[in-house]
Amino acid sequence: MTDLVFDCVGARVERYSASPSMTLELRITETEGQRVEAIALRCQIRIEPNRRRYSAQEAENLNDLFGETARWADTLKPLQLANLSLMVPGFSGSTTVDLPLPVTYDLEIASTKYFHGLQDGVVPMLLLFSGTVFGTTDGKLQVQQVPWHKETSYPLPAKVWRETIDVHFPNAAWLLVHRETMDDLRRFKTRNALPTWESALTELLKRAGEDVKEE
Repeated sequence: MTDLVFDCVGARVERYSASPSMTLELRITETEGQRVEAIALRCQIRIEPNRRRYSAQEAENLNDLFGETARWADTLKPLQLANLSLMVPGFSGSTTVDLPLPVTYDLEIASTKYFHGLQDGVVPMLLLFSGTVFGTTDGKLQVQQVPWHKETSYPLPAKVWRETIDVHFPNAAWLLVHRETMDDLRRFKTRNALPTWESALTELLKRAGEDVKEE
């Protein structure tokens, strides 16, 4: 029987991808001396926010997601990040493969709010594996399942996510609003002869009495 050990050993920004994404470097080791012909691998990735500390500024940034810090013992729950599939080519001993991880900048999504709220440090991730392993014994095809308990942790540097976003949205943020809200903002922009959407939002913040950093 084949026995596999999974480790995430690195992460990098995909600078030339069509949409924001990073790549996780996944090392797979077979510990029983059996050759693996292929693996139809599935990987569920979760963020485990209770496994790191947060600065006062980060706690403020994450208030919308987790509430006041006094409630964090109850609210700091795992966040679903992705469900990925990958075909792993045959190998003996161990192999390292790339696991593409799409990234979104939609701030309505909990995982994006979490990434966006961090200033530094790491994102504690848990990778859980399942799938099908193909091998051969005495010239006969052998098929077995990846046990559900196979998993590994990885401290993803927060700067990798930020660099990924900066490649596709340099010095910019992405905001989703209802069409009616967009129509109202367009009318406000036109009435006040404001040249850009950013200047319209800045003007609204000023009128609300908020401190606004001028570019």
